[in-house]
Amino acid sequence: MSEQPENSPRPVAEPVQPVARRGSRMFAPGEGPLPDPAGAHHERRIRSFQPRRSRVTYGQAEAMLKRWPDWGLDIDGKRVLDLGEMFDGLPVVLEIGFGMGEATAQMAAADPGTGILAVDVHTPGQGNLLGLADRNGLTNVRVANGDAIILLREMLATDSLDGCRVYFPDPWPKARHHKRRLIQPEFLSLLATRLKPGGVLHCATDWESYAEQMLEVLSAHPDFENTRADGGFAPRPDFRPVTRFEGQGLDKGHVVHDLLFRRK
Repeated sequence: MSEQPENSPRPVAEPVQPVARRGSRMFAPGEGPLPDPAGAHHERRIRSFQPRRSRVTYGQAEAMLKRWPDWGLDIDGKRVLDLGEMFDGLPVVLEIGFGMGEATAQMAAADPGTGILAVDVHTPGQGNLLGLADRNGLTNVRVANGDAIILLREMLATDSLDGCRVYFPDPWPKARHHKRRLIQPEFLSLLATRLKPGGVLHCATDWESYAEQMLEVLSAHPDFENTRADGGFAPRPDFRPVTRFEGQGLDKGHVVHDLLFRRK
């Protein structure tokens, strides 16, 4: 076997994809999810969420780099989304707040005929869900980064959604913070304009006071009706998996309430 001449050029190694490290950017400027995608549309209103930019793992960073360009979008409030094109004509359900995305991935795998537009502001969760979708071939999931209110108000067309899921939203347990809870009359009025008639809003919470408020606000809203004939809470549907967060609550003795209300 011949040896390589001493002065010949050495083979050049393949470039290595960058990954997120402490204090560094995962994406080049102008690419990937932005910390404040709707900065130009900033408004002084009470928010129901707080952005969390904790450190991502190597696997989450790799998934973001690989799949964000195709399956991710920033909620910048600058365009109306064509959900039919985005999901190849599938009916679309909006999921607000998906945590680490395990339940979202399970529901997407169990129902490939439904598109899930999943919204959150937690970077590690975004990367984790994209990784789950990639590894399991879940082409019916898209990840949106930013404020769900701006998405609903400025980026979704009238009657464009077949459903909405709000599982275990921040309960804002202190009384002075209850105004920050997502399920309020104003939110429901906006959501009703984007849900198709018959579209279902499915909420779940393990906070008793929040569950009671949800039931009261939804029952009083003119655009929604309870799918339960008795006007109360619903049993957990089979399609909603028990999340890790939910399991932790159940271990502590929490009672989980599901609410399923249909847009009239």
